Amino acid sequence: FQACVYFASVFQAMSCGIHYLASVFMAVTPNFVCGFPGNVSSVLFHNSSASSIEDIWTLWTSTENYIVVQLENGEIWELDQCSRSKREVSLDLAYEYKGNKSVFPCSDGFLYDDTKWKSTVVTQWDLVCDREWLAKLIQPTFMLGVLIGAVIFGDIADRLGRQRVIWFTSAGQFVFGIAVAFTFDYYSFVVVRFLLAMVSSGYLVVAFVYVTEFVGIKARTWASMHVHAFFAMGIMVVALVGFLVRTWWVYQIFLSIATLPFVFCCWMLPETPFWLLSEERYEDAQKVIDTMARWNKVSTPCKVSELCSVQQDDLSSGRMGDDDTSSTKKHNILDLFCNWQIARRTITVWLIWFTGSLGYYVFSLSSVSLGGNEYLNLFLIGAVELPCYIIACVAMDKLGRRNTLIPFLILSALICVLIMFIPQDFNILIILANMAGKFSIGVAFGLIYLYTAELYPTIVRSLAVGSGSMMCRVGSVVAPFCVYLRSVWIFMPLLLVGIMALLTGILTIMLPETLGKPLTNTLVEATEMGRNKKSCSEKTPPAHSDAALEKIEMFGQERISADK
Repeated sequence: FQACVYFASVFQAMSCGIHYLASVFMAVTPNFVCGFPGNVSSVLFHNSSASSIEDIWTLWTSTENYIVVQLENGEIWELDQCSRSKREVSLDLAYEYKGNKSVFPCSDGFLYDDTKWKSTVVTQWDLVCDREWLAKLIQPTFMLGVLIGAVIFGDIADRLGRQRVIWFTSAGQFVFGIAVAFTFDYYSFVVVRFLLAMVSSGYLVVAFVYVTEFVGIKARTWASMHVHAFFAMGIMVVALVGFLVRTWWVYQIFLSIATLPFVFCCWMLPETPFWLLSEERYEDAQKVIDTMARWNKVSTPCKVSELCSVQQDDLSSGRMGDDDTSSTKKHNILDLFCNWQIARRTITVWLIWFTGSLGYYVFSLSSVSLGGNEYLNLFLIGAVELPCYIIACVAMDKLGRRNTLIPFLILSALICVLIMFIPQDFNILIILANMAGKFSIGVAFGLIYLYTAELYPTIVRSLAVGSGSMMCRVGSVVAPFCVYLRSVWIFMPLLLVGIMALLTGILTIMLPETLGKPLTNTLVEATEMGRNKKSCSEKTPPAHSDAALEKIEMFGQERISADK
């Protein structure tokens, strides 16, 4: 039963990866020049002549080039990307001209190279020259919607349940995804994409909680990590559809219907027993548990009444042993800076979240600019994530969380430096190095969720993971602007990611290891874990079942609150 629920839920997570990276092909800016007033009789580009501009695009090598055209009325024009010049003397057609010229704006629109893409949003609404900044806002505004959607739907899922949010967000992804293809101008396009980002982010956040509340404790780490793997498969779908469909609105429709089967069957998914119990809907919870028992052929299913009596006993004993004032105290973000040890830990964790997100999207978004086949590049950048999460799961259970995080952060920094020294003609080597960079940053990005939760005590755990998640969203908003810095220096994005990865890798050395240690409950215990790495394990005997049970509560009950 849990397997069916898991794979049905994470299948739709592919659509999140699809929409997050769809703009890499949808918002491509092809080669272009200023339009001209009239019909062309001949075209000249350096020493090559042709009867139409379409024949010249294969020779275009730089944005500083210009095209000379002669109209049927005898006028000769020089066409640049953002302006056009009319030659005062038009005796003969020559590429070089030293005479007087009159400069005009591109009032007749632009001519685009459609050899690769028949249509993009850039060519649809002329998002070039003085409107180029509008094209560069497409991905950042989407990521802003991702941030806001995580906050809004995280709260709604706590109030109304995971099931309803999954229904609404999965249907919303399909509806808004199709609506994007039929937007009539740039501003409606951005608004609908913003709404699409909100529901995509909402689904990803709630689906993560949904599957962790259903999956058994032994498979919870692997199951939660591989939600990201299905996200990566969505990136691979973007590359495949981009290769097959070259008109942006058709491309968007195909991407939106890729996970349509889930929209028709998502209403069959049940609510999680965790949420039903938290809302005291015991009969509904018992129905779900009985259904699970029938599917899994369990002869003696769990009784909610027995579970509730055990929880009440634990709650009563816990209240008797705790201080009344500490149990009722409300905590806020300032508690993450209550002393130097915890403050330093919080700053380091925030930097890891930010760097992981920044590196993830910089490697993904810039993959189409590496040279060679851009569709294959993006496909490989997505495919390399699949083994990445397997390595992360194995390494953090064998080597430890910190001992896995440090080498992969530093490795990603070294790879960024290595790429700068690879000659630009070695396309295959550059692509392989970028795949290695995405792999290493992906390992770090994948395990920070669990590591953050283990570094903080129960009373502020959701605050810690939630604030880290917000830093992750900030990194995703900054990443597109970082990629645009390629126009300043081609290696500027890699330099920034490398510096951040090296800095966070060094700072991570000061974090305590949490592998095999019980979760802390108070800030005093968490501080002691940082000062004396053996103190927690010495004071508390290894009780794997208790720690595991606490992790169930932490992942099942607090994950949504974390993303707030």
